[in-house]
Amino acid sequence: MLDWIHWLAAVTVLGVLEQAYFFLQVIYARRLFGISPPKTSGPPEFERIFRAQVNSSEYFPIFLALLWQAGLFFHQGLAAALGLLYLCARYCYFMGYKKSSSERLASMYFSAGVLWILIAVSALGILHFFLSHYVGLNILQLLTA
Repeated sequence: MLDWIHWLAAVTVLGVLEQAYFFLQVIYARRLFGISPPKTSGPPEFERIFRAQVNSSEYFPIFLALLWQAGLFFHQGLAAALGLLYLCARYCYFMGYKKSSSERLASMYFSAGVLWILIAVSALGILHFFLSHYVGLNILQLLTA
């Protein structure tokens, strides 16, 4: 069973570490700019770091759910590769947003595109599962015949 999920687990751990890095960046920015919790406003430099972290955190559960669905129902390797692309894009998003709000856009669109691909792959995998297990229709056999 672990052979089916080891890449997904590795990408998940990398994602958690990335989120921790983003959280630490907010802590460092709070200290640098003298902004104590629960305040969320301050100089634009702080607010960009804070928003980049919050935005990344908001999308993380969606990413994890899609990563695991795509990996379990479609293909672990493809899902893990897409997961790595997503994590790289989110890192670029964070670093770009940290510099300027306009520098986040390309990586934001790229990471959204990766999520849409994960949605499609997940849906195809789940559809194939339902059709093969409940209807007895194996699409893969039909396509290769």
